[in-house]
Amino acid sequence: MSSEFRLQCRLERSGFTLDADVGGGPTVGLFGRSGAGKSTLLKAVAGLVQPDSLKVTLNGETLVDSAADVLPPSHQRGVGIVFQEHRLFPHRTVEGNLRYGAKGVDRALWSEVVELLGLGPLLGRRPAQCSGGEGARIALGRALLARPRLLLLDEPFAALDRGLRLQLLPYLQRVVQGARVPLVFVSHDLGDLLAITDSLALIERGKVVGQGPLGSLVETPEHLDLLHDCGLVFHIPGVVEARDETGLTHVAHDGTAEARILCGDGAAFPVGAAVDVRLRPEDVILALPAEGGEAALAGQLSLSNQLPGTVTSLTVGAARTLVSMDCGLGVPVLAEVTGRSVERLGLRPGAQVMAMMKAQALRLRPRSDA
Repeated sequence: MSSEFRLQCRLERSGFTLDADVGGGPTVGLFGRSGAGKSTLLKAVAGLVQPDSLKVTLNGETLVDSAADVLPPSHQRGVGIVFQEHRLFPHRTVEGNLRYGAKGVDRALWSEVVELLGLGPLLGRRPAQCSGGEGARIALGRALLARPRLLLLDEPFAALDRGLRLQLLPYLQRVVQGARVPLVFVSHDLGDLLAITDSLALIERGKVVGQGPLGSLVETPEHLDLLHDCGLVFHIPGVVEARDETGLTHVAHDGTAEARILCGDGAAFPVGAAVDVRLRPEDVILALPAEGGEAALAGQLSLSNQLPGTVTSLTVGAARTLVSMDCGLGVPVLAEVTGRSVERLGLRPGAQVMAMMKAQALRLRPRSDA
């Protein structure tokens, strides 16, 4: 899928100004604090909010352009949207809800979407007989059956607990990989966005302040505090290798280090499952290596993961410093420390450190590229 889109929107309402320009594709995640304007942007693109100006292009073709008086009604824009509330018709069956969006859809597309989202067993039920996770799949299926040229997801998993979100992520990953529809995904959970999208657009007070992959965004000091406040995480790709007698899950990573990553959160994943190990930078503790390559006091600590590494870069924000390290895992390991710790440990590019993590601080997700 190589689709590219651009969304340009300006809206002023009672003291709030949205002036956003989001581009790229085929999948972009919108991330920022509550009230930053993420959902408002999606509603404007879908025609549910009337902005002061709006232009939407897909692969160079104009779908909406208020300046040129190209303003089709919402149902003619080729834009599908899925909300947190799902908005299913309670008096219709699941099949009836799906067919509401499937006018004129051929049988092949119907079968593809029903199979893709595992909706076959649900077709005869009514929404009240379905779980929250099933409701999210139904709403997503209805949007896809309308043949959207651009799909917008506005916090579709926000009302679901973590277990249900884990069950839904593989379905959404299949949609991204199989349905070939460009996607804009709003979520307060950075882990969900990283599992689904190619790049992020950071929104602060109605403006897009940065866009690109997480690895480039965290290198900009102006973005660091915003990412931290909204829940900065990073992922280590791997495969579940074993589960030991203590209940820890052993994950083999894609790098060169011999050590396995030990995680206390793996009961839902069978041996052989492709996973992303999700970790917050503030849960990584740094220590200087002592003679022989062991960190001082490491043997007396309860931290299950102790990995030697080399500092590759430091990003100094207003209130914190992000340290990026190569620990042989195939991706950078990030740690958040204070300026005082940077000075005390002598952290700089090339410095040797031990990165230590509690097994219980790690969380597993279905791997995004599996």
